[in-house]
Amino acid sequence: MRLQNKKVIQLVSDDFEDLELWYPVMRLREEGATVDIVGEKVDEEYVGKYGVPVVSNKTFDEIDPNEYDAILVPGGWSPDKLRRYESILSMVRTMDDQKKAIGQVCHAGWVLISADILNGKKVTSTPGIKDDMINAGSTWVHEPVVVDGHLVSSRRPPDLPDYMREFISVLEKQS
Repeated sequence: MRLQNKKVIQLVSDDFEDLELWYPVMRLREEGATVDIVGEKVDEEYVGKYGVPVVSNKTFDEIDPNEYDAILVPGGWSPDKLRRYESILSMVRTMDDQKKAIGQVCHAGWVLISADILNGKKVTSTPGIKDDMINAGSTWVHEPVVVDGHLVSSRRPPDLPDYMREFISVLEKQS
């Protein structure tokens, strides 16, 4: 249980990529971390692109990022919705300022772009948003997972084992 005292925010909105939300949540919980599912409303059921539901236990507005060690942004079409909330962008900026682990996979880069934290970072994502990532000032590479300090990025569901191995390692090293 390497992450027993760690607390993680898992953002959620409808149309998340099912595996990109659930696989990280399960892996982190297996390692002992507390993972809060954070949506616009509490006790709301959100449905993934392939029909797998998840129920939020916290809202965007009640989260204090100072009380957490990491944040995960799922892929799918959810990031296009999530990036419209100033509370989420503020959360991501706070985590970035404090050098806390930030995980993003697939289209999740859109949230980090809107939070304006990618300038000078090395990242990956689904190739579909490669230009967006580059235009935000990052160096984009086509690799399964990229770690740049506290930022861990990945491309798509087949890369999830590599992504979570690195994300857990980054989170474990945080004091």
